[in-house]
Amino acid sequence: MKVIVIGCTHAGTYAVKQILKEHPKAEVTIYERNDNISFLSCGIALYLDGKVADPKGLFYSNPKELTDLGANVKMLHDVKDIDTENKQVKVEDMNSHEIFEDNYDKLVMTTGSRPVMPPIEGRDNKNVYFCKNWHDAQTLFEKAKTNQRITIVGSGYIGAELAEAFSNHGHDTTLIDTNERVMSKYFDQPFTDKIEAAYQKHNVNLELGQLVKSFSGEDELTITTDQKEIKTDMAILCVGFKPNTELLKDKVEMMPNGALITNEYMQTSNPDIFGAGDSVAVHYNPTGKNAYIPLATNAVRQGILVGNNIEKPTTKYMGTQSSSGLQLYEYSIVSTGMTAELAKKEGFNAHSVLLEDNYRPEFMPTTEPVLMSLVYDADSRRILGGSLMSKYDISQSAGTLSMCIQNKNTIDDLAMVDMLFQPNFDRPFNYLNLLGQAAQAKEAK
Repeated sequence: MKVIVIGCTHAGTYAVKQILKEHPKAEVTIYERNDNISFLSCGIALYLDGKVADPKGLFYSNPKELTDLGANVKMLHDVKDIDTENKQVKVEDMNSHEIFEDNYDKLVMTTGSRPVMPPIEGRDNKNVYFCKNWHDAQTLFEKAKTNQRITIVGSGYIGAELAEAFSNHGHDTTLIDTNERVMSKYFDQPFTDKIEAAYQKHNVNLELGQLVKSFSGEDELTITTDQKEIKTDMAILCVGFKPNTELLKDKVEMMPNGALITNEYMQTSNPDIFGAGDSVAVHYNPTGKNAYIPLATNAVRQGILVGNNIEKPTTKYMGTQSSSGLQLYEYSIVSTGMTAELAKKEGFNAHSVLLEDNYRPEFMPTTEPVLMSLVYDADSRRILGGSLMSKYDISQSAGTLSMCIQNKNTIDDLAMVDMLFQPNFDRPFNYLNLLGQAAQAKEAK
């Protein structure tokens, strides 16, 4: 069995390892147009903030490891075309510019994503940067040394973390977003209000509800929004990602944004072409629909599934709840499933409940409040989403709520499910039990 893997970051790396584990005699060739593999882009802000001293730790594999496992690793090789009828690819060696063809029995598309290029005048200004790969991280690290005023456009997770990182190091930091709230895709307003207060406490200038119209200037960058002009030294665009799937355009089924649509075994509409990671859609369990949610967690799981299913359908994809989180200043902030706003847009009779309580008894030497929300379908009482925020580490609670959503548990299940109790950790009812009970009380009125 001859397998060609195009692209090798999260999904590609895990796919290759699993293919060779399950099928050690398989002939696996990797074509990667970058000079590195397996870079954890979610660690860029940690690197810029100085929390990761050695950036080499952000790579969890390398070409030698995959070569030693038996893969034929071709770095700086760009696949130019795919002939799905004859199962051939056309490849350019980016060093010699030689063009050659290769053939496959199975093709794995793990080409990832690229930053969205918004139609902003002057976006090619020398002082405007992106934040996606290892080279971006190095560039930002160097440029930040000589630029005091830094502006981030886009307040999703990456933009939010960059704003924190630069403000922690004394930069005059500005965060711009077209939405009226930061991270509105992930959190409802009670959470974003507290997040915005944390930014303001750390002197981050929030310019929300504004659309960037243009970038201009040489030494000093002028950002013109639909409301004002903002002077800065450099800007970083963090307005989202889109899948790198042009090679398969009109050859397999895709979502409108180009994300590959796969079945539960990670096969595209062409059963000999598999997809995983940021280049594919996910099955979003809260809605039961396909969605584009580029997360490393999705990528590594899908990559492993490709390896399991490359020869024959074996292991089904379980779907995702899009669980995510971040550490912002002193707060841990996590979410899973849908916000109340999204659930209503999706047509659910969505109710939500908000609760704040200490994570453990007040008689303990210390405790911390936990802000929690639960989103659920009032008709079926099924849990649709949840968020938590605290100075206490509540990150694993998002995993518990994620399992509840996947298993279609109700608020009644959450209210009474057995959880451990010990005063060092929680109350006789865990704070998630209390959250479920708060939802029950709301529905009893």
